[in-house]
Amino acid sequence: GCQLQRAFAYLVSTRGIDPEIVSHFMKEKKILPLVLSMSLPMVISMAVNSLYNIVDSYFVANMAEKGEIAKKVLMPGDPLRAKFIAEHFLTDAKLVNEVRGAYAYTGTYKGEKVTVMASGMGMPSIGIYSYELFSVYDVDQIIRIGSAGAYVPELNLGDVVLEESAWSESTFAHTQSGYDKDTITPDPELYAHILEAAKRSNITVKPVKVHSSDVFYTEPNVDGYKEISAKHGCACVEMESFALLHNANVLHKKAACLLTISDSMPKNEHATAEERQTSFTDMMTVALEACLD
Repeated sequence: GCQLQRAFAYLVSTRGIDPEIVSHFMKEKKILPLVLSMSLPMVISMAVNSLYNIVDSYFVANMAEKGEIAKKVLMPGDPLRAKFIAEHFLTDAKLVNEVRGAYAYTGTYKGEKVTVMASGMGMPSIGIYSYELFSVYDVDQIIRIGSAGAYVPELNLGDVVLEESAWSESTFAHTQSGYDKDTITPDPELYAHILEAAKRSNITVKPVKVHSSDVFYTEPNVDGYKEISAKHGCACVEMESFALLHNANVLHKKAACLLTISDSMPKNEHATAEERQTSFTDMMTVALEACLD
């Protein structure tokens, strides 16, 4: 009775249907046809919505065709940084993905085919994109290029650092494959190739241990940057590389991480949003040079 009364009130108040017509329809019509006629549209709507969610969750990341993604990929977090690199460094850059705003551009750099694709923020996001790039699009190597916050005063705004290892308290790797360690290292061959590219480009790159964090804002009752740096030897912090390196290791691919210092916690210094998008050109140059055979 209550359900029918609610349905009656809904039809009258939202559909502008004459109450007498609705009352007659609901009183005179048999129960089973009445229930079917009123519930079927809702059931169909819910089924369509569920199907959409299933398809959306399956194709959650990339919509590019195979062959549109290069074997070598650079992954900034910010889609606008991906756009900047495509416009200022790549030749004949083509937008090959814009699903969920994760812009991906493929072009050439000094004759080498390269894709630059945004990873989004955090390990779950780069975890999805990098896994699909490696496993679905047959990508061989990914270099993450991003920003980092300095934990130590020796690092200055604008410094380019190369991750020699990533320490994390994240459960990403354990959840994904049962990996039970808290430190992951990049592919040694790609790591060495990046150092060679930096030297060839006359750009200073500082190898450091990086804190790859799941959390941007923390409460005072947990370890702060000073404690983390002292306990684990981390010189700076970012939020994606641990997941990227883990996926590469699991799938037997190559990955590494180049970062530009955008904030200094000891000095309380911060780069502007525009500087984060466009002024990290030394890091971009080294990463692109490392894509050359």
